Amino acid sequence: MAAALLGALIASHWPASGRVNSAPAPGVRASAPDTFAPVIERVAPAVVSIYAEGAPTPAMLVLPDLPFLQPELVPPTRRMSSGSGFFISADGYVLTNHHVVEGAERVEVVLHNERRLRARLIGSDPATDLAVLKVSGGRFNYVDLKRAGSPKVGDWVIAIGNPFGLGATATAGIVSAYGRDLGSAFVDYVQIDAPINRGNSGGPSFDAEGRLVGVNTAILSPSGGNVGIGFAIPAETARSVAERLIARRPIERGYMGAALQDISPDAAAALGLAEPKGALVASVTPGGPAAVAGLKPGDAILKVDGRDAEDAETVTRAVTRKRPGDRITLELFRRGQRLSLDVTLVARPPEDLLQRLAG
Repeated sequence: MAAALLGALIASHWPASGRVNSAPAPGVRASAPDTFAPVIERVAPAVVSIYAEGAPTPAMLVLPDLPFLQPELVPPTRRMSSGSGFFISADGYVLTNHHVVEGAERVEVVLHNERRLRARLIGSDPATDLAVLKVSGGRFNYVDLKRAGSPKVGDWVIAIGNPFGLGATATAGIVSAYGRDLGSAFVDYVQIDAPINRGNSGGPSFDAEGRLVGVNTAILSPSGGNVGIGFAIPAETARSVAERLIARRPIERGYMGAALQDISPDAAAALGLAEPKGALVASVTPGGPAAVAGLKPGDAILKVDGRDAEDAETVTRAVTRKRPGDRITLELFRRGQRLSLDVTLVARPPEDLLQRLAG
């Protein structure tokens, strides 16, 4: 991934506290609006700017290497970062990106009306880059995560955030694609072209009806600035993680104990497959769920729960979306024959442990 920058925020007038998004009538599809003002006025009060202050780091001013000049110590500086977020409940829970508040000793949120509130971290999930904060001080307008939007590619999307610390900023574009792979086994990103920049991280993107589409997280850019390629964590992923963080329950993901790799054209020909799609089983963890179910090295996984497996990442994501105890059905190609296996998953081990085992 080239340069990953960050997500969204804005402000407007403050209506009565309550949900800020609403669903359209069933079967009705919105036409291209003449203005986004009504939607922005409705959703903007739920969006906040976030300012995180980190631990002090000693800094040193290095002077030229001359005998009569000595290095001069500079007073310790503190890491400061800005980002975006949005209320997901009337009682003050705020959703943002993990990287916006990672390592912060003090976090403040700034509301649309410039009111500043101290926030405390409830929990975060580095794997999906999501975090939940909590503030007190009243009833807040919020985004209802249970009423998410699912616009089609080409439909409008509105990003709201705090780019470059400017505060309250709204931009608009379209959904460019779904299912983008940025190297995460846990997130299928939504690609949007609504301009987002540094400081937009953690802010929301909405559809034309004001329903949450995703949490703005990254951009792809050779220069560090917006070039129209942004990525958001899908609303459904955000809802699932946020609910568990608020309930202070562990984020558990499914695990079957198999190392997978993409099927190359040469491997497909050797296996007797018509095309290089699916995931090749490179190894199976002894005693793990996959081994118990009968999965073997050399098997080609073609479908997961009835859906085509495009590549190894597709299978991994399908597994990690499940929870321990869930069952997943794999359709395989083995020695010229198709067969089906049911695998009962266990909890995925910590990523650092998996990396050590893989190494």
